[in-house]
Amino acid sequence: MGTVTASGTGGPAKTARRLARCALLAAVAAVVVLLTALGGGGVLILVSGLAGLALSAVGIWWFLAHRGPLRLLGALLAVAAPAAVLTLYVVGGVWLNALVALALWGVALFCSRSALRRPEEDGGGVMRGVPAARPEKAVLIMNPKSGGGKVEQFGLVERAEELGARVILLDPSADTDVTELARRAVAEGADLLGVAGGDGTQALVAAVAAEHDLPFLVISAGTRNHFAMDLGLDRTDPSTCLNALTDGEELRVDLGSVSGRAFVNTVSFGVYADVIHHPEYRDAKAGTALDALPDLLQGGEGDRVDAVVDGTVLDAQQALLVSNNPYATPDPLSADPARRPRLDGGELGVIGVRVEGAMQAAELAVRGTQAAALNVLTARRVEVTCDNGDGALSVAVDGEALVLPAPVVCVLSPHALRVLVPRDRPGTTPPRPPLDWRRITELAFPTHHRPPRSGA
Repeated sequence: MGTVTASGTGGPAKTARRLARCALLAAVAAVVVLLTALGGGGVLILVSGLAGLALSAVGIWWFLAHRGPLRLLGALLAVAAPAAVLTLYVVGGVWLNALVALALWGVALFCSRSALRRPEEDGGGVMRGVPAARPEKAVLIMNPKSGGGKVEQFGLVERAEELGARVILLDPSADTDVTELARRAVAEGADLLGVAGGDGTQALVAAVAAEHDLPFLVISAGTRNHFAMDLGLDRTDPSTCLNALTDGEELRVDLGSVSGRAFVNTVSFGVYADVIHHPEYRDAKAGTALDALPDLLQGGEGDRVDAVVDGTVLDAQQALLVSNNPYATPDPLSADPARRPRLDGGELGVIGVRVEGAMQAAELAVRGTQAAALNVLTARRVEVTCDNGDGALSVAVDGEALVLPAPVVCVLSPHALRVLVPRDRPGTTPPRPPLDWRRITELAFPTHHRPPRSGA
């Protein structure tokens, strides 16, 4: 007797099938509402909506990649295109159809996401730790300026000392070698190293902890703290990270290396790295980026980079991002926050962007990860060079501006870092699965495979 695949028999599979069918039905209903609107309004909604989206994307490209009148025109186009579409809907009397279609599309998206989320697989999307012994000689390095003064705001020094940790408070007016401080703490008998500061400082101390196989404590007192976010830590209250000293568990995560320097998050090349190298960036990040982008995107000041990603060649990339484990949403224009669901997968994530003009910018806005301008890969090794043959590259390592000799090589050390985290971590929720309509169709209408009969 033949066997049937599990896709259609179990309770979770049945629920997924129903949700997938609901998603397809709602999507088809949205299209039907558009196409059957009185007076041809459905076609008007569809065509004008797509045109508005494309024109808005072109406007955004002009705004970012040019200066002067063309930048102003781009800003006007980016705003005027969707406004014109809305006006057309109202004047044409099809706004109600558009609203119903939009609501149906929202239902389709909700059901599709729910169908793709498999509760029985969620455990595999969250890093789990093992119970950890309480450290006896914890040493925590704290930067009082980091995150606008979070160390003082949340009383981190007092709280850490109450829990028995020794605190080394950095002097903001002095240029301190954080790596040397960490090495000295290890020599004096520290059995745990920790940092309250930004991701760049976290990486320097993490490298020392990994070298001596000591637990490492992340305290989310930086401005963004992407590493803390992906560990599931509370970034709104860094004092909760200290709970790991008394009620913690240990995770084994990967540690990246770029030309011998450790990184916990990302190494950026091209546009982003060049922007960070501007002297004005620290004081006026948005303004500096906006002023620098035209030269960089048009191939002027910013040199493009070439990369070899485990044998795959990426030529003339305007931006290249290498991450310690891949991001769940690699689309740079996605509204979803950039998160890595796991930090122990043993692979680098690679995102390359090469936009040649307004049309490719529009395609990137519409198609996201399917656009020709975007390359998304994973790798064990990435080698980056400058396509102009220069012997040095501008690099941003965990947000810190560096210049490194070419070629710049990024690799990963799997499970090299022992991270001590609180058992209660608010951010340990599985990431939303990527939207895949082919997978939705397969869930809605599973194929039952029967093996061939013996002796046939």
